[in-house]
Amino acid sequence: MTAVRASRVDDGPTLRAIEVAAGARFRDVGLEHVAADEPLSIEALGAYAAAGRSWVAVDDGGEPVGYVLVQAIGGGAHIEQLSVRPNRQGQGAGRALLACVRHWAVEQEMSSVTLTTFNHVTWNRPLFEHLGFRAMAYDELGPALLSVRRAEADRGLDPDLRSCMRWDLQS
Repeated sequence: MTAVRASRVDDGPTLRAIEVAAGARFRDVGLEHVAADEPLSIEALGAYAAAGRSWVAVDDGGEPVGYVLVQAIGGGAHIEQLSVRPNRQGQGAGRALLACVRHWAVEQEMSSVTLTTFNHVTWNRPLFEHLGFRAMAYDELGPALLSVRRAEADRGLDPDLRSCMRWDLQS
């Protein structure tokens, strides 16, 4: 089982490096612009940590191998970013981070966890479906998720290639 801890303000440089490494895989599926996308700033990552909405999966030596950032939107927990080092993918770090998000969302009395992801990338939508998320119909999105979709489109992400997904929670 992969250990997870709350992220710390000083984790920023490491989290940025994890995102760059994980993002590089998008070159292999024709999404160069995603691979080249600049990670969040150290200040923004620190703000997530300070707010208690960021967790880090660590290896046996305590070194971060993945992380997740969460916002509270539309009455649920929304995953803003989930990244795992490529050499650690498929070993439980992502699952451990999702379990942490689920626990936090239940504690906050939220009804769901949502995220946006690519439909055609095997380690995106198909993986999240396998983990219990379901693709949402457009008429289910509500103002908060529609705003997320618009912001993604403004950053150059093609909405036709993306899905909003939901993991319903039962406490």
